[in-house]
Amino acid sequence: MPHPVVHFEIGCRNSEKTHAFYRELFGWTITPYGNTAGMIDTNAPKGPDGMPVGGINGHINCLGHEPHNYTLVYVHTDDIEASLSKAESLGGKTLVHATEVPGMGRFAWFKDPEGAAVGLWTPASR
Repeated sequence: MPHPVVHFEIGCRNSEKTHAFYRELFGWTITPYGNTAGMIDTNAPKGPDGMPVGGINGHINCLGHEPHNYTLVYVHTDDIEASLSKAESLGGKTLVHATEVPGMGRFAWFKDPEGAAVGLWTPASR
């Protein structure tokens, strides 16, 4: 099974200021999501399924705690638990266990052996 990068996340302290920065810099469309996040449409061309072609979308998140400033990519996997287990067997470490995003899917974070954080993503069944 392929494991493409399917999403990115930018962490910040001030979501309003960060949204404005990326809107102005790249012309991204940023739609508020809850009180602390904004969903980013990078305006990549869309395929027949409505998904970006030749680019990925992401979100900005203000966690309210450390880490504040980070950039994370999310890799698609059909089985988050198996991917976390394999990462750990290769010297990685789970940072955030599988967590539900209602109506969207599940995510997790791990560190590779050098300490870089990477996200995992499994979309909800449609």
